[in-house]
Amino acid sequence: MASDIETGEQLQIRYNSDGLVPAIAQDATDGQILMVAWMNEQAFRQTLSSGKATFWSRSRGKLWCKGEESGHTLNVKQLLVDCDQDVLLLKCDLAAESGACHVGYRSCFYREVRDEQKIGFIAKPVFDPKQVYRSKS
Repeated sequence: MASDIETGEQLQIRYNSDGLVPAIAQDATDGQILMVAWMNEQAFRQTLSSGKATFWSRSRGKLWCKGEESGHTLNVKQLLVDCDQDVLLLKCDLAAESGACHVGYRSCFYREVRDEQKIGFIAKPVFDPKQVYRSKS
């Protein structure tokens, strides 16, 4: 039986025990999944107010607006929440020559699993991260 969180119109994001919710960034035009990151409440609110995807970096322990170093920002066109409000989907615009992945690819999903021990490339880099991040330091 469905609950109010699943059928109602009240936003009730269900953050995990660390205060985080997974956030999937998807290209608003072609549907390609660009990346998956985490948001805390502050990142969520900043994303809503700025229109730019902002996440919580677990490794750095701080907020980061996607593209603050690389210039490859994710402009949020639509923000969706799943049925039980524990995953967010950000439909974003990303310039064709930009990449969402910090290692130079348009998407963080640039390799496929070939078997139990092997992965293979299915995309080519769209930018040189050494150039992009060096110039922003």
